[in-house]
Amino acid sequence: MASGHPLRERQRPDFELGDRGIVAVDLFSGCGGLTLGAAQAAHDRGLALEVPLAVDVEQAPVNVFKANFPKAHVEVATVEKYFDGELGSQPTATELDVRTQVGEVDMLIGGPPCQGHSNLNNHTRRDDPKNRLYLRMARAAEILRPRVLIIENVPAVVHDSQQVVARTTDHLEAVGYEVATTRAELVQLGIPQTRRRHILLAVRADALPIGVTATALSVLVPQPTHDLRWAISDLEHISAERWVDQPSKMSPENQQRIQWLAEHGEVNLPNELRPVCHQGDHSYVSMYGRLSWDQQAQTITSGFGSMGQGRYGHPSQPRTITPHEAARIQGFPDYFQFDAAGTRTQLSTIIGNAVPPALTRVLTTQLIDSQVLGQADRSGLEESA
Repeated sequence: MASGHPLRERQRPDFELGDRGIVAVDLFSGCGGLTLGAAQAAHDRGLALEVPLAVDVEQAPVNVFKANFPKAHVEVATVEKYFDGELGSQPTATELDVRTQVGEVDMLIGGPPCQGHSNLNNHTRRDDPKNRLYLRMARAAEILRPRVLIIENVPAVVHDSQQVVARTTDHLEAVGYEVATTRAELVQLGIPQTRRRHILLAVRADALPIGVTATALSVLVPQPTHDLRWAISDLEHISAERWVDQPSKMSPENQQRIQWLAEHGEVNLPNELRPVCHQGDHSYVSMYGRLSWDQQAQTITSGFGSMGQGRYGHPSQPRTITPHEAARIQGFPDYFQFDAAGTRTQLSTIIGNAVPPALTRVLTTQLIDSQVLGQADRSGLEESA
């Protein structure tokens, strides 16, 4: 039965059922956050979602993707295996096969690896070979000719030494797309965490209705903001029978630290109670901190089960947040199942690396309402020379 709360829904909608369909290809897919958002938007408008191809290099997130989208064709592979040609070159034999097998595509979505752009990565920041995988999205668009391309990444991607955003934009415009970029504040999209993402939206020029521009579509419509209480208050005392509801085991020292925060009603641990390496003059006040019910969480990472990796202490309980709570903070409803993750470490990585589905849900809704997506006639696929 529906709960009335979007994150507490346990009954998965039939995303494969609708008057018409939207065909989406998800590259660097992870567990399917971007696909879920597109599916939610399509379902909201009475449309089905079909996924003829999703690709990720890791088995565990692919298992989760398959469990949640059993009719999708999901593969464990590198994106380069499917799109192996140089930008602007003739399609390779592999790419021609992929195009034939996939057919016409409405949406091409993807979140290429972004560790090289992270402000936490001081060793290879801005010049990581993985950053160039961003350009594979442009090549895939060149081959598949989708109506819409959405690329998600960290805001710092614009500072990449290889200028991947500018090069992608230039190439897409050269092959017939109108391109726009924006920076999304997830709090403004209804996600209870302070997280920012960079979005590149490209719309095939012949798919844009008269008077509609990609720039206008890239301006994400603000949603009602929510705090942590809205997202996870019902899980405060939930039984730990399911592994997603089990918090990480804490060291005796960290147990004492989080107990001190709870007993004193504090959210930040004083220096003298921190490990020696975290004492002194520093700006990492969130480490060993506790979340607050009436605020948003900090960015969820794979370290959400450790006090030493961020402000991940529960607002009222002497523990860190559980995988279930972390998934909720990312915007995943309860019907999205993570049981296929495998190990606890894989579960944490999958949730921490996931893209909040709100990004594509809001954007796809705009694209449908603007008649860029969801029309009965999806013709316009152009053969690449």
